[in-house]
This record gives sequence, structure tokens and C-alpha cells, in this order.
Amino acid sequence: MKKASIKSEDYQKYYRQLILKKIGIPGQKKIFKAKVLVIGAGGLGCPLILYLAYSGIGNLGIVDHDKIELSNLSRQVLFTKKDIGKYKVLISKKVVEKINKKINVKAFREKVDKKNIEKIAKNYQIICDGTDNFKSRFLINDYCVKNKKILISSAINKFDGQLFAFNFRKKTPCFRCFMPEAPSEELNCESDGIMTTLAGIAGSLQANEVIKSILNIKNHSNGNIMIFNALNSNFRKVKLLKNPNCKNNHLHA
Repeated sequence: MKKASIKSEDYQKYYRQLILKKIGIPGQKKIFKAKVLVIGAGGLGCPLILYLAYSGIGNLGIVDHDKIELSNLSRQVLFTKKDIGKYKVLISKKVVEKINKKINVKAFREKVDKKNIEKIAKNYQIICDGTDNFKSRFLINDYCVKNKKILISSAINKFDGQLFAFNFRKKTPCFRCFMPEAPSEELNCESDGIMTTLAGIAGSLQANEVIKSILNIKNHSNGNIMIFNALNSNFRKVKLLKNPNCKNNHLHA
């Protein structure tokens, strides 16, 4: 490993990651060049954004339209009390720039919908879904299938979490194969509750899958769902199968 092939400051900063055989300097350079979009700067998005920034992601887009509220502060780790009333996406951008000035951060202060998702997401190779509603999840999933993006998605409620990873450049099912349509009742953390640490676990797992995807590590969880419970600390991985009735079948690789 030649120190001269990477800037001295970066070599020192990421040294403990660089010495890993599956990363090294070539892998860190891939991370520097990566383009990742995080949709939702809430309980999932905050730890996800934080670890992507500390990992050295070169280009990071953040999408959110909400303002920070007092009830957010127990699990949305990018924000403090002084940020209440400010837009999440703007504070997230400031925090990332403080962590690493070299990151190209773009803030999108808007809600993703059918009209703007192409404009927002077209320049990013990996899309991270940190939204809290099925309408957005289906929209993001369908866009990623159509445009052959990598999608890393997570969902949390009460004590339970789920993590999905899809590389639509390869043969893989999609979120609609798992859930063809939205359920009649939306899961809602505001009414159901959420364990604070669960958001950190799920967001960190998303960040981990992003890094694995960038590095093209073989055990990337493509086409799997990871199900985990914060009470009993159980983690299990389930292989998803393509649903022959999925509305996106004609787009699957």
C-alpha cells in the first residue's frame, strides 16, 4: 500500500478503514467518487447521513421538506434544541459540511413525488430510502427499478426493523415483490411509538449496505430483507423471490 497514492491527510483520517483488505486505497477512492442520495432526513436518515459523511462519501444528496420539532430530538441525531423550527435538510447539510468540507453536499428542500423524482435522483447511483410512508416507498422503488439504480431501504416501527437492499442492475426482486400494494392502514411511529436506539441501528445498517455496494463486496445483501428486533436482539435474513404478478416484472433485469 503506497501512501503517496492518496493525500496524506486522507490517509491518516481513514487509515483504520484503509488497512482493511476489502477496502484499501482503491476502495476508499471509490467511496470518494460515489454519488449517494438520501431521501428523508429523519430517524433513519440522520444516522445514515452521519456515517456516510464520516466514511468519506464524495457526493451526497439529501431530500426532506419537514422542519425540526422537539419530538424529533430523541432519535434524529443531527439536530439539537437550537435547530427547532429550521428545515431538516438545511441543518443536515451544515452538519455534513462541518464533518467533512470535501463532501459535495446538495440539499433538496422538497417532498419527493412523481413530478420531481427524476430531476432530484438522476445524478445519483445509490438511492437510500428513509421515508416513513408507503406512497413514497413505492414511488422510490418504482423509479429505481425503471432506472437501474441501487436502492437501500429501511423501515422501523415500535421495536422492529427491516432492511432491504436491491441492485437493479442485476437480476433481483423489488419492494413490490414483497408487498404489491400499500396496506389499508399506514404504520405510524407517531401513534405506535418507536424505540430510540432502533433508528440508529437501522440507519447504520443502511450506511453499511451503501459502503458494501460502492465497494462491490460479494456478500452485499442484494434481494434480501433483514428483519431485526431491538428487544431480543434477533437478526435474520430472508431471501426475497420475484413475484410473477409484480407490476414491475417487465422492468426487472
